[in-house]
Amino acid sequence: MKNKKNPAAIIFLGALLLTTWCPAVPAGEPTNAKEAAQQQQLKSGITPDMVEREAKRKAAMTPEQLAWEQTLEANLGNFYLPFYYKDKDAGHETAWDYVKDDPALPRMLIIGDSISRGYTLAVRHALAGKVNVHRAPANCGPTRSGLNNLEIWLGQGKWDVITWNFGIHDRQTEPEIYRKNLETLLKRLQATGAKLIWVRTTPAPPPGNNEAKFTDAQCGQVNRIADALMKSNQVPEVDLYGLMKPNLQAYQLPNNVHFKESGYELMGAQIASVVSREINGPAPKTSENK
Repeated sequence: MKNKKNPAAIIFLGALLLTTWCPAVPAGEPTNAKEAAQQQQLKSGITPDMVEREAKRKAAMTPEQLAWEQTLEANLGNFYLPFYYKDKDAGHETAWDYVKDDPALPRMLIIGDSISRGYTLAVRHALAGKVNVHRAPANCGPTRSGLNNLEIWLGQGKWDVITWNFGIHDRQTEPEIYRKNLETLLKRLQATGAKLIWVRTTPAPPPGNNEAKFTDAQCGQVNRIADALMKSNQVPEVDLYGLMKPNLQAYQLPNNVHFKESGYELMGAQIASVVSREINGPAPKTSENK
């Protein structure tokens, strides 16, 4: 006997997905013209087959997993959500996968834009068995998005470590507003009791090869403002700017603020190293490094 599809259920789920993701696109989320064009093309990218596969995937989930999926649907926006669904269809691991905590390990949250999405898996792999590594259910965009959505990103439960960055999407934010927004976010994050680690904004592409129109001057401005605030509040930093600046030609994508997978692996290793140090303290001295 053939399996019969339930058209009513498929139509209902399709309508639910369309209403939850289409209005939720953060303003200015894409960082270059190509991404903006893709975003427009993907507004009608959902298909009945995709809806049916998603329904089957969700049917096998625990209540906790399903709640996380619903959070993603409400927050990823119609640029990222179709890519997430396609990755899951293909069986790929993603930065936004549900993380089942090992209660014996500390919990870490990554807050940041698409650069942080790029290095999330590298951090998760580097800290496997040591830290439960989660990420915010969004491209966190500019500081104004942080002010509006931070409570959603923090979710439930206690965080032991939070790494965070706002920079590229604030390239046109007035410096004083950027500073005030960061200060407000810092206070709200400090209230969680987590160990906070700021991640410095990665370098702009070379002049003349910069579709995102993110410049060295803008990068320097957001980093200077953030550096001063973090220093005055004794918040440690991961210097991804200093790490990547000498290596842009090798690791940065052409005409783009984003990086190759090898670049994200390098960033992830650096972040994991700083997180380990902040959780466990500096490595003990040996006879070789005394």
